[in-house]
Amino acid sequence: MSLRARTLLGPGPSNPYPEATVALGQPLLGHLDPVFLAILDETSDRLRHVFGTANRRTLPLSATGSAGMEAAFVNTVGPGDVVVVAVNGLFGERMVEVASRCGAQVVRVDHEWGQPVDAERVLAAHPAPKVIAAVHAETSTGVRSDLEPLGAGKGDALLLADCVTSLGGIPVQLDDWGVDLAYSGSQKCLGVAPGLAPFTISDRAWGRRIGKPQSWYLDLGLLGGYAGEATGSGRTYHHTAPTGMVVSLHAGLGRILDEGLDAVHARHEEAGRLLHAGLQELGLELFAAEGYRLPELTTVKVPDGVHSAAVRKELLERFDIEIGGGVGAHATTVWRIGLMGANATPDKVALVLAALEDVLGR
Repeated sequence: MSLRARTLLGPGPSNPYPEATVALGQPLLGHLDPVFLAILDETSDRLRHVFGTANRRTLPLSATGSAGMEAAFVNTVGPGDVVVVAVNGLFGERMVEVASRCGAQVVRVDHEWGQPVDAERVLAAHPAPKVIAAVHAETSTGVRSDLEPLGAGKGDALLLADCVTSLGGIPVQLDDWGVDLAYSGSQKCLGVAPGLAPFTISDRAWGRRIGKPQSWYLDLGLLGGYAGEATGSGRTYHHTAPTGMVVSLHAGLGRILDEGLDAVHARHEEAGRLLHAGLQELGLELFAAEGYRLPELTTVKVPDGVHSAAVRKELLERFDIEIGGGVGAHATTVWRIGLMGANATPDKVALVLAALEDVLGR
């Protein structure tokens, strides 16, 4: 079966950087091959750079971003632990679900979807939580929330951040912001195929982790013997890592760092600005709160009388352009347009605006 080349402008996956695609065609290496282990170590170093952290235990988990979320909770939260979760979209909701399954006493702080997290309300929700959790870039709504105030006011709590849609697209400075655990996904602004979850945990959080978490596969104590803090011939076998994907992530991160992280962020910012302006020129209304709109993931309201799914279907069938629908209560009233990684360019903005103008007859 022949696959069509799509322009992936939804909430993810995104079209990968060419360097990441080429790397997938390299000879396959074993997961304990010294050459591969050197690539794995350098990949972890590159992840430290984009995460803005010096954490020793920084590694690509062999799973998608959702497993990164689960790893963060199962390694730090046990029955009865208090977890405060800022909920301003779908992935805050998922944090509540995962923490609940760990037996946590979850204190959820709800926000209107499309609005950023209110740090004061979150910090006031409980006097002594073990973990405070928030989404940096909420994929369901296209909203950025500031993590720095949460880090400044967390007290003895651990601060956990979802950086799935932010890493590689907008600035992430975990150490400066006081974030103790964070995870991401390979398939968005990092410009790599789905399949890996960049992950980092501070020494502070490591010292307070669960001794024997409910998940064997995501036990960071076991994983640490293979990657993250392990070196040389002392590595212990844990699982068969997806070596081809790690090589691809290594190349994608190399592409980002060669361009320069500041330049990559500026490129995403410019593409988002052009898209926001172009959508408004078409008479469309943006969904996310002004001043907190993500450049890499734009939410736009579906006009009255327009069938959301029909427009997305026509874009896909006529132009090979994928955009996303909304989720939850906004499933049929919002579109999500991603300009991530290799797609954060003015030509992709022009392409999707022209196609929307055609389909909408504007």
